[in-house]
Amino acid sequence: MYHKPVLLEESIIGLKINPNGIYVDATFGGGGHSKEILNNLNSKGRLIAFDQDQDAIENRLLDKRLNLVKSNFKYLNNYLNYFQINKIDGLLADFGISSHQIDNASRGFSTRFDSDLDMRMNNSQKTDAKEVVNNFKTDQLEYIFKNYGELKNYRKISHTITSQRLIKEIKSTNDLKKILSPLTNKKEENKFFAKIFQAIRIEVNDELEVIEALLDKSSQYLKKGGRLVCISYHSLEDRLVKKFIQNGGFRKEASSDLYGNKRLNLVKVGKMITPSKNEILINNRSRSAKLRIAERI
Repeated sequence: MYHKPVLLEESIIGLKINPNGIYVDATFGGGGHSKEILNNLNSKGRLIAFDQDQDAIENRLLDKRLNLVKSNFKYLNNYLNYFQINKIDGLLADFGISSHQIDNASRGFSTRFDSDLDMRMNNSQKTDAKEVVNNFKTDQLEYIFKNYGELKNYRKISHTITSQRLIKEIKSTNDLKKILSPLTNKKEENKFFAKIFQAIRIEVNDELEVIEALLDKSSQYLKKGGRLVCISYHSLEDRLVKKFIQNGGFRKEASSDLYGNKRLNLVKVGKMITPSKNEILINNRSRSAKLRIAERI
């Protein structure tokens, strides 16, 4: 069962949909955002949606205006070229993990269930969480827990894993929690393991790299006045979106003209939007969501 899409009304308003336009939903998931985009398009409108999860593909909407692609959204340019699309009117990306993936115990995303260490968004790829935990070197694990989990005791976490896996392979989510539990207290346990799982999940799925790839390509395909709408769920995602809108990239500041004005492809639209109290009450998982909107200039 897929949950109600986060910030649905706000994201659709942010797209400023042209009924004749061509749109991209980079993260189809349960199809909630896609369905609402289609509701705002006429018979000439078109939607290209991406998802690499087979469960999402099986949840497809039957609409001739929709092309649902089973692929990672980092291949945006490949498929737009395939569909002979040069420009789009808007792109929506709802980053992070879907409620369906979290609630499916066998996928290994949730700290609530005991399951195999998996965490693959694309369940046909080779590298999973078990591979990361049992085979990555100590310095690799340190990098993951420091940069993707923002954990202060990343060295202790990494050395605990590498020493314990010599004794016994770490196969399940409970195996991992059992060996790391002594590194936190009961009060902080939920937050601690949420960061542990987030860090491993980001590594397994190359989440930050693919977000960068999507954002880089988005401004290339957005037509003048086209909208970029992004929903993020943790600071690492949101920083990438914010920096891209501000600078048009991730590695350096945007170049400036003779008057000191930045040469940008995008301009920020409005302020960052967060869910209302009512939405959080209905869907608690929306509480950390942040929506940012930009327009191609």
